[in-house]
Amino acid sequence: MIFRIVLLVLFLLYTATNVCAEEGGDLRAAAQNPVASMYSLPLKLTVDFGAPDSEAVFFNVNPVIPVTVGDWNLISRALIPAVVSVEGLLENTPDIPSGAPGTDRKTGIGDINYSLFFSPTKSKPIWGIGPSITLKTASKDQLGSGKWSAGASGVVLWQPKWGTFGGLVRQLWSFAGDDDRADVNQFLIEPFINYNLEGGWYLIIDSIITANWDAPSGQKWTVPVGGGAGKLFTIGKQPINARIEAYYMVERPDNAPDWQVIGTFVFLFPKK
Repeated sequence: MIFRIVLLVLFLLYTATNVCAEEGGDLRAAAQNPVASMYSLPLKLTVDFGAPDSEAVFFNVNPVIPVTVGDWNLISRALIPAVVSVEGLLENTPDIPSGAPGTDRKTGIGDINYSLFFSPTKSKPIWGIGPSITLKTASKDQLGSGKWSAGASGVVLWQPKWGTFGGLVRQLWSFAGDDDRADVNQFLIEPFINYNLEGGWYLIIDSIITANWDAPSGQKWTVPVGGGAGKLFTIGKQPINARIEAYYMVERPDNAPDWQVIGTFVFLFPKK
């Protein structure tokens, strides 16, 4: 099933026309910048598999809303797990820092994370920093941490002629929620590289590395290694950024997945 989805996405990318990158490099640069002053609506499907007793599917809606105030961009980024389907227990994933144990499959809404980045409009390298909060919105215990969490997030990136490279970091601590659930003390670092090719194509590495500082030794880190490819194109006059990626966990807790396949479809809305 996963192999068929990958083939379908690659076919759609290959046959897409009206490449945005050929119409202007500014759009491609903005699409690769997490704190760009551009409205966007990413739709992200993640499939985790290979864990001993659990597998999971996440469909995230991640709207990005920028507001410019003087010399600063205020970038609101929401990570909304609109559909989460988890069987068993998954540990230390970006979507579920510490879900409740379970043996059957649960499907519903996960915890929503919101980050606000303050980024100067003219800066090299490009950077942004601000608060981050995770809301206790999971519809079922197995699909969320059971905690309200808050912390900070920051990003820095460079955009040479060949593409984009940089990284994002985030630290969250729980401050309220269910007393019988484990506290959240999660660190996230996301190094990313985009290498641009002709025809709107690009190669990408975008590993989301997480650490649960409260976990026992040998169970703290989840480290994926892999990458993928993407393409910018248009449907009618609507710019689209689509990509497909696969990652193998070279370091993981015992109940974390071995593999992760990610498909992302982003609607871009450049400011006029």
